[in-house]
Amino acid sequence: MRFAPDTEDSLNFVVALCNTEPQASRSGTDELATVDQLAALLAHYRYTGRIDHDEAELRDVHRTRALLRQVWSLSRDDAVEAVNKMLRDAKALPYLVRHDDLDWHIHATEPSSPLAERIRVEAALGFIDVIRMNEMDRLRICAADDCTGLLLDLSRNGLKRFCSVRCGNRMNMIAFRERQAEGRS
Repeated sequence: MRFAPDTEDSLNFVVALCNTEPQASRSGTDELATVDQLAALLAHYRYTGRIDHDEAELRDVHRTRALLRQVWSLSRDDAVEAVNKMLRDAKALPYLVRHDDLDWHIHATEPSSPLAERIRVEAALGFIDVIRMNEMDRLRICAADDCTGLLLDLSRNGLKRFCSVRCGNRMNMIAFRERQAEGRS
């Protein structure tokens, strides 16, 4: 499955952002608890525009993280309502832009808009493509018993089940041990 490059970038950022929550993070802690952790995440995903580097911005990003996690698991029709609301609330007006080493892609807010608003709108633009292509089933929650990590399945066959190799290996080991125990019974 292939989406436009900026759609994949937006959706991959949503996964990374939401998987910083304690119940989804590898460490079991909030991996977005500080302004510095937010700065590191944004540097990795090359977010441009206004970044305030303060606690108020971090709290707004936390609210955005919770909203995007919720939208990720909505049905297609329910996601439409949520996506439209995010765009309306930001008064989003899509336009094409090319910057840094990125080719033409869509922005819908000004670079001076608050960071969390820009994150919501860019995520909404990504969700639009997923909804239009009827591919909401590519947005999943990890199938590991004790993980709530998000995963974006871009595989050809659409069978990805785990958010990470770690979760996949752990679940495969559990299944292996269960088969071994059944064989001994």
